Parts: sequence; structure tokens; C-alpha cells
Amino acid sequence: MMTLHGFAASNYYNLVKHLLLHKELPFEENLIYGGSDELMAISPAGKVPVVTTAEGLHISESSVICDFIEETYPDSPLYPVNATERAVVRQIMKIAELYFELPSRRLIPYALSGTAAPETVKAEVRQVLNRGITALSRLCQFSPWIAGEQFTMADIYVYYVNTIVSAFGSSQLDWDILAEVPGMKEWNASMSQSAIAQSVEADRLANMPEFLQKVKAQFQAANAE
Repeated sequence: MMTLHGFAASNYYNLVKHLLLHKELPFEENLIYGGSDELMAISPAGKVPVVTTAEGLHISESSVICDFIEETYPDSPLYPVNATERAVVRQIMKIAELYFELPSRRLIPYALSGTAAPETVKAEVRQVLNRGITALSRLCQFSPWIAGEQFTMADIYVYYVNTIVSAFGSSQLDWDILAEVPGMKEWNASMSQSAIAQSVEADRLANMPEFLQKVKAQFQAANAE
């Protein structure tokens, strides 16, 4: 049985968790936060999530974990058979990560500390997000799934990317970013209604108080130095 290490407030942890639940794979969860010695022992970069296989192999980085799971458990495939279509799916995932999730993530420290991001930071984030909006508007189909008729890894991946975009990018910039990509907001709402997404969300909400308490303690410790 696999073990999924991390915490439910993490969107990338939830991405992998959703994948495991979608494929109906048995796994156990190990609550672990960034910066701990336990995490550093199993993650080269000290990041969550990490998956430990039944053979004891530790695998980190969410996209690598997703591909490992897909290749190891090919039932209910989440990539198209056609190589060109697979490339499109991977393009969507990479663009969403680089031009949606990562710029929005820059605003997290300001949001969690209750301070306003400098206008220079906001301008830089908006610039990168606009590149993502343009690219995703060209690539995404939402007919009904993000890459077309087949439910793919990109549907799961982008849905959890969007949790950061909505929670921090949109809120900090006062900008409905998902609405800028035709069809994305409706697709995202539909994804949120699945039984798996709702179960993962319930666990996220349950973990948030403890996670925020840890973040607050880290801010206080940093300011005391």
C-alpha cells in the first residue's frame, strides 16, 4: 500500500490524493508539514507531497508522482493514446502551473500575514497571469473536459492549480481570473461537484485551522529574530 505524505491544506497534496481516489487505489495518509526533519528525510527538496511506494521508494514532485501512478496503474487511463493529444494535455498542465499557479503563489505570504502586496508585485503577477490566460484560452476546450471529450490528468491538475488562483490570485488582485478563460469558470464549478472533489475539500477545510496556526507561529518566530 502506498503512503501519501503531506497536509490537506496543500493543493498539490490534494491533487495527488484526488488522483489516487479516482483510480481507486488503496493508500494511507501521513500528516507532515514542510520544514520538518521527517519530511527532509524523504523529500530531496523538503516539499510536500511525497508518496512512499509499497517497496519503500520515496517519490516527490506532484507531476512526477502523477506520471508514476499513471504508468504503474494504467487502468482508467488519464492520458490519451495519441501522442499529439497527450502533448496537448501536458501543455495545459505545464502552462497552468507556470502561468497560473506560480504567480498566484507569490501573493500567499501577503494574504496569510494580512498585509497588502506591493503594487510592483501585483503588476508582475498580473503580467504573468495574462500570459496564462491567453495560452489557456487557446488550448482549453471544455467540451466537456478541459482537453476535449476525455477526462484527463489535466482536469485534475488544473482544478487544484485553480484553488490557489482563486484563493490568492483573484482575491488579492480583486480580479475574477478564471472568468477570463472562456468556459473555465463553469468547468471548474462542475469539477467541484464530484464526490471525490467534495471529499478532498472537506479534508482541506478540516486541516486549515492547524495549518494556519503553524503559519502564524512561523511568522511570529521570523519577526522575533
